[in-house]
Amino acid sequence: MSGEHSKPKETWASGAAYERYVGRWSHVVAQQFLAWLAIPTASRWLDVGCGTGILTQMILTQTNPAQVKGVDRSEAFIAHAKRQVTDQRVQFEVGDAQALSVETGSYDVTVSGLVLNFVPQPALALAEMSRATRAGGTVAAYVWDYADQMQFMRYFWDAANVLDPAAASLDQGRRFPPAIRTRWRSFSKRETSLTSRYMPSTSPHISRISMIIGRHLWADKVPRPLI
Repeated sequence: MSGEHSKPKETWASGAAYERYVGRWSHVVAQQFLAWLAIPTASRWLDVGCGTGILTQMILTQTNPAQVKGVDRSEAFIAHAKRQVTDQRVQFEVGDAQALSVETGSYDVTVSGLVLNFVPQPALALAEMSRATRAGGTVAAYVWDYADQMQFMRYFWDAANVLDPAAASLDQGRRFPPAIRTRWRSFSKRETSLTSRYMPSTSPHISRISMIIGRHLWADKVPRPLI
């Protein structure tokens, strides 16, 4: 691991590999996120950065939506999602969170799970999510709290940094400061909620896993720009 490290580049080439790595936790956090939102049934959902379709599947299971559209930049993840989620109410397509190919105000709920850290311009992605959401709809997202209590990752990087100080440039806690905490400040406080939540771990070596979740209820006839 020693030596100079170039700027890290994320590679999203295998849906199956992602599922083995962090998919078990992604299912749990998606369940908690949707329970917290408590969106009415028969709603129209947009899942931005849908990945392998975990959150989309949970939307189907927990909320009985009218329709769900999942968008992700990774062709491999979209292909995996299509194989895993075959409900007729769901549509998956390759697309950019920073330039969504959807009509303005066409969804009741726009969500993003474990994605905003990886988007080059998260404020632009949030602006697009708000544009896609109807007046009175909900925009919500969550990310792992890498720097705090996302313990199975935190322990790994703490050890790596001790063994090789150069690994600090790869440390996800440093690379991914909580995007929601900073970008959500663009919303008015009256209509916005932001919280840290913890999930119990199934591992005897890890006590809890932390996520940061934010939600905004659009009260205006036209969503205000975030940037």
